[in-house]
Amino acid sequence: MAIQALAEGEVPSYTRILADSDMDGLFGAAVLKAYRPEAEVVFTHAAALRSGMMDEHVDRQTALVDLPFHPACGWYVDHHMTNRPTAKEAEAFAREGGTQHWEATPSAARLAYELLVDITDMGHLKPMMPVVDALDSGGISKAMFLEDGPLLQLSRTCTSRDPAYMHRLVDLLTQGATFETLIGDAVVKERLKAVVVERQAALEHVEQHTTIVDRLAICRFDETPLRSNGYLVTAWAGDRADACCIVHGYADGDLGTPDRPPLSASFYANSFLPGGQGRYDLSRMATALDITGGGHANACGCRVQPPGLEANLEHWMAMWARRDDVLRL
Repeated sequence: MAIQALAEGEVPSYTRILADSDMDGLFGAAVLKAYRPEAEVVFTHAAALRSGMMDEHVDRQTALVDLPFHPACGWYVDHHMTNRPTAKEAEAFAREGGTQHWEATPSAARLAYELLVDITDMGHLKPMMPVVDALDSGGISKAMFLEDGPLLQLSRTCTSRDPAYMHRLVDLLTQGATFETLIGDAVVKERLKAVVVERQAALEHVEQHTTIVDRLAICRFDETPLRSNGYLVTAWAGDRADACCIVHGYADGDLGTPDRPPLSASFYANSFLPGGQGRYDLSRMATALDITGGGHANACGCRVQPPGLEANLEHWMAMWARRDDVLRL
């Protein structure tokens, strides 16, 4: 569906931008702030928003991008399948003065970009947007992943654990930083070097702590500070797995301690396989035990629920064993 660009006077009022702390959220925030430079930016993540931790930051002057729907915001911009407001929610939201734009775009940043492209100077962002789209929609080729260019490295520097750094990035992008200027920034250059080292450590961990059961690669990063997305695990698994489940966090973790988050699981389709996407709705696994879980059919996540990780894994594996019946798109 073609996105109808907004004209001056059609953009909802906002003084705050609440965005996810990943690459998509970063660029979504940069687009919204490029249009309204005076707006405050607050970075968070889906679990914190759903838990109510961010309620004090959400009102009718808040624009939400790349995050779950919150009825108290003023403008909602997103593309996640499980975040889409129901017809009843959308009707109530509009009646109370809210504006929502939900479209199945490759990234939430792309939706924001297309909405504001006619009234905002974003020429410096345009060359980087295809990579933002590809990262968020599983469009990274295996060759591109293995090459690990600067924009892929940049995506791994984005984190809710370092809001000061995230604000540095969004300020650079809002002020017109090109790709070359962005990766040439002294602080960014150091972060890029660090994530290259971290990726090697993560790969070694994947090799030692991943098991493939019935074409599902289960990778255990729990009880370690290491993190990874599905690209690393599925690249390692190759054609032996159709999807992966990655466990992060700590048994004694908490949402209020970013450096020690609670146990969570992420599910990713193996986008490196021909036809690897669009076969199974993995979000059904992410929402089976955690009502606040969700995301895309091909990339989603949730928090581990009582009685604990092993029981959760057993439940997900039972669903996976019946995937052609319960997960098939």
